Amino acid sequence: MRKIRKAVIPAAGLGTRFLPATKAQPKEMLPIVDKPTIQYIIEEAVQSGIEDVIIVTGRNKRAIEDHFDRSVELEVFLQQGDKSELLDMVKGIADLVDIHYVRQKDTLGLGHAIYSARKFIGDEPFAVLLGDDIIYSAEPCLRQMMRYYELYGSNIIGVQEVLPSEVSKYGIIDGSKISPRLFRAEHMIEKPPITEAPDIPLAIMGRYILNPEIFDILAELPPGRGGEIQLTDAILELSKLQDVYAYNFQGKRYDVGDKFGFVRATIEFALRHEEIGNSLMDYLVDMISRYEQEGQELRLITTKSTEEAIVFPIADPEMFSGKGRRKQTVK
Repeated sequence: MRKIRKAVIPAAGLGTRFLPATKAQPKEMLPIVDKPTIQYIIEEAVQSGIEDVIIVTGRNKRAIEDHFDRSVELEVFLQQGDKSELLDMVKGIADLVDIHYVRQKDTLGLGHAIYSARKFIGDEPFAVLLGDDIIYSAEPCLRQMMRYYELYGSNIIGVQEVLPSEVSKYGIIDGSKISPRLFRAEHMIEKPPITEAPDIPLAIMGRYILNPEIFDILAELPPGRGGEIQLTDAILELSKLQDVYAYNFQGKRYDVGDKFGFVRATIEFALRHEEIGNSLMDYLVDMISRYEQEGQELRLITTKSTEEAIVFPIADPEMFSGKGRRKQTVK
């Protein structure tokens, strides 16, 4: 069984949902507390045993390369200031893993971005980690998937079950259950309408292990939804030739390509942060207490798909009236 040694991280998007913050910096460099989002992704890859990473970039992405390169001036400054802990941290970023870069010359979609890495991957199975998806888990998500690749030797897609009302946000897999967390993929569709949602909608959550035959399919694949080369369409074609499995991974996924998801990730990672976690918790508890004392209305936002609740002060009662959520006033 061939080992998964290489990973592709697409990072060519313009990040328009985060304008103006992304006008002059890559969205992948926006920080979650004190680390850019792309560093979380690369750390997951490294902790899973990946040896080489290729980042597919576009224009105005030089800051990513600078971040993972050595910074001699900064290292000298920290050394002279006797800041050894920070110095070790900065050096560690540059030594995380061997990182390579390729430019996606045309913005033709995720499938085209993956195809841009074909020469680097060669004839090996490889991983794909999308930068908009940070996954917090005891065992790295990609490592969980690798264990199943080692068992089955075929394509694995990381998924989580979502509400039927949420299927239009994701690539969706319909499959037959093999074990409590593993499904054989039988049908895939990119962002289907709710009327086409399967009984158990499995949403693709930004993690893939793919065999290299995917490149032959991507080379011939016509544009799909939005006029782009869709990776989901290519995997569907691949499933006609090879087994494709969907693995319902263990862990909490944050969509940091969405403003609310980004803020949510920032808050929850900050609460776990050893330096500021306790102080932030005290602040949040105090803030909620003050709103209660002042008679401000609070909402309990419950998302059925994740079975989690968050209490927030709400200025606009209609702010969280979207589908897939139920509202309750907290007294």
